[in-house]
Amino acid sequence: MSTQPIGIFDSGIGGLTVCKAIADLLPGENIIYFGDTGRFPYGTRSMETITRYSREITGYLRSRDVKMIVIACNTSSAAALETLQNENDIPIIGVINAGARAACGRLKGESIGVIGTRATIKSASYVQAIHRIDSTIRVVQRHATLFVSLTEEGWIDDEITRLTSRKYLQEMVDQGVRTVILGCTHFPLLKKSINDIYPELDLIDTGEEIACEVADILKEKNLENPAPYGTIELYSSDITDAMQRLKEMFFGGDGIPIQKLIING
Repeated sequence: MSTQPIGIFDSGIGGLTVCKAIADLLPGENIIYFGDTGRFPYGTRSMETITRYSREITGYLRSRDVKMIVIACNTSSAAALETLQNENDIPIIGVINAGARAACGRLKGESIGVIGTRATIKSASYVQAIHRIDSTIRVVQRHATLFVSLTEEGWIDDEITRLTSRKYLQEMVDQGVRTVILGCTHFPLLKKSINDIYPELDLIDTGEEIACEVADILKEKNLENPAPYGTIELYSSDITDAMQRLKEMFFGGDGIPIQKLIING
């Protein structure tokens, strides 16, 4: 058993979807969340820069004595997960493997679609993770960078979002894809708009999947917190309107503030 906190980080606000999923599934756990909104977006940066940012944040979370770290960012998971795992002696997990396992387990047909940022798609991390499970599955990828901006603007249930969904997903649907990994933690917020246009699509929410993986690891390593209720600390390198809006959506307007935190290299 352990009362140490779980550390979670993302490049921006999207990781709050992962934070919420973990808090809902494991209400006794203490959580420290950091969103690097001051250096957002990561998806257009080089792998070297993304790894450097991820190391800096990991260093801060280690200074807070976390018992494990969840990289709630597909871009950082693709660029830095292996490096961080090699450099640290606590469990560090990313969202990609969990999303790939869920998609393979819920496969409809012979193809899996993946939408994400340019950096995530370019890394082909989901393709590799899926093919480690089943090399016969066809993977269709598409960057959907505009979805990030739509989420940041708060256009979660909006006609513009539905039109953008057609632009990004119609070709996949035409190719027979019916299982789609939402390969950016912003994207689960758009599930309703996407399913309004494509109700036949099974959308894989990586936040829900990673929460289950966290629970399994804590149990396996006897690191579960026996407390009935845990605490949540939210930090951000720049407190944006979008982050406040999403925080209020998930955690209410009162009780859990977002605190500004600058993490230097």
